[in-house]
Amino acid sequence: MPVSTLSFSLIQTSLFWEDKGANLDMLAKKILSIEEYTEVIVLPEMFNTGFSMQPKKFAETMDGPTVEWMLRLSAEKKAIITGSLMIQEGEQFFNRLIWMLPNGELGYYDKRHLFAFAGEDQHYTAGNKRLIASVKGWKINLQVCYDLRFPVWARQQGEEYDVLLYVANWPEKRNHAWKTLLTARAIENQCYTIGVNRVGMDGNNIAHSGDSLIVGPLGEVLYHCAFNEDVFTITLQKDELTNTRAQFPFWKDADFFQIQ
Repeated sequence: MPVSTLSFSLIQTSLFWEDKGANLDMLAKKILSIEEYTEVIVLPEMFNTGFSMQPKKFAETMDGPTVEWMLRLSAEKKAIITGSLMIQEGEQFFNRLIWMLPNGELGYYDKRHLFAFAGEDQHYTAGNKRLIASVKGWKINLQVCYDLRFPVWARQQGEEYDVLLYVANWPEKRNHAWKTLLTARAIENQCYTIGVNRVGMDGNNIAHSGDSLIVGPLGEVLYHCAFNEDVFTITLQKDELTNTRAQFPFWKDADFFQIQ
């Protein structure tokens, strides 16, 4: 595919609560079933366990079985695979998004904003660095769920990135905020914004409606799916993004700031 396009596959699915084997088997089947050409496959937050507060029981190291699973599937599909899982380093635990390339190289982003309402801050350590990945000249800002509520953490300075991507376990009860904030992030940063969420009930009887979204740089909804499991592939166009920014160069009027 030309460098002016980038193809994403979004996997919106229910998850088996704290059952790694069942989740990895299920997700492998969904990944291998993708027939369309795809370059980036996106899984939900904590895709191998659900949003669990038991990292001492379920966390793995970076050379553990789930990262190895990501490497194997990425190589087989010849596509990047991304999603978050519990990772242990020393005595610390992270909700870590892995960006796995087919050649075995990887990047990672540790969730910055921990969801204190559910006690996430009591079990995990917050990250302090953004990760903007590069694919074919496209720049992708990778974030996790609750980060969505904090616009400064995602804010463009100039034209730093082209796609803002969130993986999530965002409850149905607050799905209006999820959809509204994803749209706002796209408009204010003049970028494509992708949010991939799970569906179904988790082990705490919290319902998830999915509502995975792809939003264009003017806030136009390119994809939306609620409640149902779905695997959806889309090819984004760099020309549309470039033309929008040229026609409406709002980013030039933005305030300069630094994150401490």
